[in-house]
Amino acid sequence: MTAYDMIRDLLRSARTIAVVGLSDKKFRPSYGVARYMQSAGYRIIPVNPQVQEVLGEKGYPDLEAVPERVDIVDVFRRSEFVPEIVEAAIRIGAKAVWLQEGVVHEEAAARARAAGLVVIMDRCLLKEHMRLGRS
Repeated sequence: MTAYDMIRDLLRSARTIAVVGLSDKKFRPSYGVARYMQSAGYRIIPVNPQVQEVLGEKGYPDLEAVPERVDIVDVFRRSEFVPEIVEAAIRIGAKAVWLQEGVVHEEAAARARAAGLVVIMDRCLLKEHMRLGRS
């Protein structure tokens, strides 16, 4: 399966995206990506201990606190934080981990794949969604 096919299938099947590092500041990339994905019909769950609510959705301090099933864990954190996020994604049974542009951690990606998660790394969720014509 090509990367294109994997991304297409993931975006077609996913409904809920937990955005780790989602900011409530409108000028931040995480906010713009989450707002776009929400407008495209996805349920957005903010995961950031610094926010109570973003885009009308209740925020959670970490992935384990999210009370519902998560399809994609979208990561807007620096690469050094990825291993702990991947471990949490595995524990909650997420289907995929999406590391935004500039976020790369090969060892954590290998760990996620070994646990059965789809891994997309160093790509923008919004750009990929638009490229696939799913807006």
